[in-house]
Formats: sequence, C-alpha cells, structure tokens
Amino acid sequence: MALSLGIGTFPLALAGDNLALEERVNELVAVAAEHSFFYSAVGTILRGWAMVRNGDVTEGMALLRSGSAAYHATGQEAWMPFFVLLQAAAYEMAGQIEEGLTLLEEAFQIVERTGERWLEAELHRQKGQQLLQQGHSEAAEEQYRKALRIAVEQEAKLWELRAAVSLARLRRDQGRPAEARDLLAPVYGWFTEGFDTQDLKEAEALLCELGSG
Repeated sequence: MALSLGIGTFPLALAGDNLALEERVNELVAVAAEHSFFYSAVGTILRGWAMVRNGDVTEGMALLRSGSAAYHATGQEAWMPFFVLLQAAAYEMAGQIEEGLTLLEEAFQIVERTGERWLEAELHRQKGQQLLQQGHSEAAEEQYRKALRIAVEQEAKLWELRAAVSLARLRRDQGRPAEARDLLAPVYGWFTEGFDTQDLKEAEALLCELGSG
C-alpha cells in the first residue's frame, strides 16, 4: 500500500495537481507512520513539496531537507534524483539559485552512479532554468538542448514538451518568435489528450502568443 501510494504521488507532484497531491501524501503518511520508516521519509519529502507548491516555501523546504536526510539514512538511492530535483526546484522558487545548482550536480552524480535516467532530461532542463535566472542564457540554452535531445532519445514526451517550451520561451525573449513556434508546435501537436494539464495549457498559451506575434 505504501509503495502504491508513494509511486502514485510522483505524477501528481510532476503535473502540479496540488490538491490531489496533498490528499495522496496524507494517505501515504498515515500508512507509513504505522508500517514503514522508509515510506515515512518519502511522505515527508512529498509533503514538503506540496507545501512549497501551495506557497509555504520556508516550511516546505524544511520538510524537504529533513525528509531527504531521513531517506538518505535508509541507504537507498532509488528515486533520489527525483527527490533532489524537488529540493532544487524549491530553492529556485526561494531565489537560492546557487544552492539549487549544487543539488542538481548531486543529482547528476547519482544518475551516473546508479543508471537511473528516467528523470535525466528534466534535470538538465531545471539546470537550464536556474542558469537563466543568473543571466547565463547561452549555458541555459545548452542545457535545454541537451534535455530535448535526451527526451527524444528516450521517447519521453512530457520531458520533450517541457524542454521545447523552455527553449521556445528563450527564443521568444531573443526576438525569434517564428523559430520558437516552429520548435514547439510539432511537439505540442503530438499530444491527443491531457489538454487540461498544466504543461499542455502552458504550451498552448505560448503557441497562441507566438502565433499572434
């Protein structure tokens, strides 16, 4: 039950469905408190992320850190790139970019050591986001392109869409809207469902903006 609830939170955490995430995390924490220290740590991490997403960044980051420390103490490395990504994203939201970049480098090391590569493209995109916050647009573009390449190789359409959106936004901000639309349109056009999700809504809004320009 804890495994099912734990894995079930991942798509919710990634998709930005905060209400559903919070409900699922509460179920996980309740089950884990009775049966599993391991999943209690997972629940703490995910509860922290839910709090961050709901605007309580300080308390959420505290839970992310304590949960990650508890998870690390179990000796497990499975799913660690995902948990580190959540921490890094929280640091970005708090404006602590250097700390976020340091965490992402830790995640890349775990990926290389363990071979757990399902999140690799998104890690590169997140690194690009944080580099862009520091004004390093060329370095950010390099990370976006790497994320896009990896996503295409893995046929990971969510990561491909996110990388394409990030790179298209960069092209828009560089005054190259036609290139941005040509990049994003075919990726968005692949999808046949899920148009009520945050990622596809953002992609559609960006395409409308690029089309009107």
